[in-house]
Amino acid sequence: MRRFLSLLPLLSLLPLLPLRAQSEHRDILKDKLRADLEAIADDFDGVFGAQVVDLTDSSTVGVNERMVFPQGSAIKVPVLIELFRQAERKAGWLQERRPVRSAAQVGGSGVIQYFADGSSEVSLEDLAVLMIMLSDNTAANMLIDEVGMDAVNRTLGEMGFTHTTLQRKMIQPEASLRGEENLSTPAEAAELMVRLARCRLPLSRPSCDRIRQILEIPKDGSVRQPVPGSVPIAFKPGSLEGVATVWAYVELPDRPYVLTVMTNYGGDGEDAVRRASEVAYGYFSKLARATPYGTRVPLEVIKRR
Repeated sequence: MRRFLSLLPLLSLLPLLPLRAQSEHRDILKDKLRADLEAIADDFDGVFGAQVVDLTDSSTVGVNERMVFPQGSAIKVPVLIELFRQAERKAGWLQERRPVRSAAQVGGSGVIQYFADGSSEVSLEDLAVLMIMLSDNTAANMLIDEVGMDAVNRTLGEMGFTHTTLQRKMIQPEASLRGEENLSTPAEAAELMVRLARCRLPLSRPSCDRIRQILEIPKDGSVRQPVPGSVPIAFKPGSLEGVATVWAYVELPDRPYVLTVMTNYGGDGEDAVRRASEVAYGYFSKLARATPYGTRVPLEVIKRR
C-alpha cells in the first residue's frame, strides 16, 4: 500500500503525457518555421524582419521583429483606422464627397492623379477603397488632410505603439531625405493587425468589419501568391526603392494568423515577402484541422464540436 501511494503522483501525470508529447511535436514545427524565416533573412541581400502571430494560441515567431523599418504604403492601414475612428463621431461623414484638385494629385500608384481638375468628387469611403485597393497615393494624401497626421499618431500612441509613426504624405522624397519617414516594426504592425482581427481597436465592431472588408478587396501582392484564393487575406503591401513591406491577416479556416514582413537596403524584397508568406502558410496549414495528435479532420467535423 505504501508503495502504491508513493506512485500516485506519477500516475496522475499519465493522462498528460500524450498531450505533452504532442506539444513537443508542435514545438518542432515552430522551430522549423523560425529556421525558415532566419534562412530567408540570411539569403536576403539587405535587412529582413518578420513577425508571425498564431491567432489561435497567441504564440509568435519573429526575426528582427523589433527593428524599425520604413513602411511605404503599408502605413496607410493606420490612416484607414483613424478615418473610421473619427467617422464614428460624425454621422454621414464617410459619404461626404470631396472634389479632386490638381494641386492634391501626386504620382506613383493609383488613378486619381489622372482625373481632370475639379471635374470629379469622391466620397471619403471611396477614397479609402482607392487608397487600399489601388494604393492610390492621391487618395491617401487627401485622407491624411481630412483626419490629420497628428490625429493618426495620437491614436497610435494611445494604443501603445511607440515606433509606428506617420511623418509625411505619400511621394515626398525631399521629406524622406530629411528623415521624415513613415515607420514601424514587424512586431508593432503585427500587433495592430491582431487587434484588427479581434476588434480590439478604439472602434465599434461594424467599423472593424468594414476596415477588414476593404483590406480584403482582391489586389496584387507577393503575400497573396502562395495562399489559395479561397482563403481571404486582409492586407496592405508597401514598397519604396530598396524597401518592401506587408501587413497581413490571413483568415485560414481553423488556424487564422497574422504575418508582417519588412525589408530595406535590399534588392528584390518582394521575393522575400513571397517566401515568408509561403513558409507561414505551410506552417499554419499543417496545424489547421489537426487533432492534438496531428491527424487532420474535416472542417465540418470541427464546426460541429
